[in-house]
Amino acid sequence: MGLVQFRVTKPAIRGASLDFSKLSVSPKLVELTDPTRFTEETDMCHPTPAVLALQQAIPNSCPAKTLDPSQRLTLAVHALVGHQTITDLANEAGVSRKFVYQQAATAQDALQDAFASPQVAEDQVLFHLPVTKAWLRQATLALLLICHSSLRGVLEFWRDLFDVSMSLGTVHNILHSAVDQARACNQRQSLANIDLPALDEIFQSRQPVLVGADVASGYCFLLSLEESRDAETWAIRLLELQDRGLAPTATIADFGTGLRAGQKLALPGVPCRGDVFHALQETTLLVTYLDNRAYNAMASHHHVQRQKTKTQKQGERGAQGLGKKAFLAGQAESQAVRLADDIALLARWLRYDILAVSGLPYGDRCALFDFVVAELKARQHLCGHRIGRVRTLLKNHKGNLLAFAAQLDGDLTALAKDYQVAVETVRELLDVQVLEERQPRRWQREAVLRQQLGDRFWGLSVAVKEVADRAVRASSVIENLNSRLRPYFFLRRQLGADYLTLLQFFLNHRTFLRSEHPERVGKSPAELLTGEPHPHWLEILGYRRFSLN
Repeated sequence: MGLVQFRVTKPAIRGASLDFSKLSVSPKLVELTDPTRFTEETDMCHPTPAVLALQQAIPNSCPAKTLDPSQRLTLAVHALVGHQTITDLANEAGVSRKFVYQQAATAQDALQDAFASPQVAEDQVLFHLPVTKAWLRQATLALLLICHSSLRGVLEFWRDLFDVSMSLGTVHNILHSAVDQARACNQRQSLANIDLPALDEIFQSRQPVLVGADVASGYCFLLSLEESRDAETWAIRLLELQDRGLAPTATIADFGTGLRAGQKLALPGVPCRGDVFHALQETTLLVTYLDNRAYNAMASHHHVQRQKTKTQKQGERGAQGLGKKAFLAGQAESQAVRLADDIALLARWLRYDILAVSGLPYGDRCALFDFVVAELKARQHLCGHRIGRVRTLLKNHKGNLLAFAAQLDGDLTALAKDYQVAVETVRELLDVQVLEERQPRRWQREAVLRQQLGDRFWGLSVAVKEVADRAVRASSVIENLNSRLRPYFFLRRQLGADYLTLLQFFLNHRTFLRSEHPERVGKSPAELLTGEPHPHWLEILGYRRFSLN
């Protein structure tokens, strides 16, 4: 007489389905009527007919086992949806909560398997690509323009990946064959929608390239290689652009004399705003220089003091002379530190108050600007070669740098009139919006404005934000364009007018993959300028793009 043993495996579970934990009667040892049919081994036992008969004789009263597949599916779906708690579902079905969780997990696994990406073998053919001469030409253009490849890099790509031999002249001809269509597309584009363009100059191999772009859309309307960047050259190019509809209300640029003189000749009466970035950059360089000089003065004073102390301890001669040097070094240190602190304070006023988008009135900005210039002049003798340069820049371009503030002042006054509130209230609302959201002061001041404005608060706050977003202080768009041009210029020792024409066309018709402005993503500068979609740039050039569909 002995116990019957089973080896539990997945097939055995599916075939036998023994579950002694839910039997309605207690399991008992069954005496085998035919002991000779039981075979005992060290690692394997087989179920005997007697045990199978015992299993069939036990009544199946478990509610979970009585559920058919459709009922289990319904139970799992309800558990995944979450409209009822697991406890309620278990009570309604007469099963345990553990069973409900098991059915939900099974359904979840089935859903993941259904929507999972199919596993593709590394050597499996994904699709077939019909390679024609036209496809080779458009792929060559894509390598040159999208991937910033050099001409010889294209040759290496075709040789190593496609076993195609292509000459350098062929790549050159493919590149220039697209110039005519690109030039025609550039010339057809109307520039009437450009209200505020940014102008700049970039150099390649000591040759100037005149660059112009629309601030709102980023559309590049000027990319011209020239022999000179004087006023006549700029005036000629701007007059040519006027024939295509360019009529801006204002422009924004740095302080290049040729650029500004050329605009005055071609666009008389159109103001050229100053780029705040360049002014602040010069101020920052001055602050950094004075800080470093102050630290050097502190180090020199400390060094002389150590020498003096060492000489006095050793009783050597010369301590009196070192004492005088230490006194003079201390004076130089105090003067350098004081000057660095003063200039840093003036620079902070310039950056965060005078040249910032805030509610500060235009008249107050002008007064503070004059005060900063006067204070710089009072300290110019302490570091003339550095302070004098910054003071002259600020003095000569005061009106250009504060032009954005004059427009901002007018827009805020118009808002105050439209909403019938005091202009000081509108300025306060702008100052509140400029504060960081984590600052408690913002919410305290905003609460006061909400109570004061009532139901006008929301509409006025949206209008103020739109006005602030329209305030253009710097030609950041042109600097961004220059940074995109640099990788193309780097690959070429000499630039040609044809290459720049094709590059201008490509940059205007390729879509933005990412941007700080969500409305620009997936759109090209040409589409943002006109508000109308256009075909892919390869299709504009006459090519047919490959599609898996």
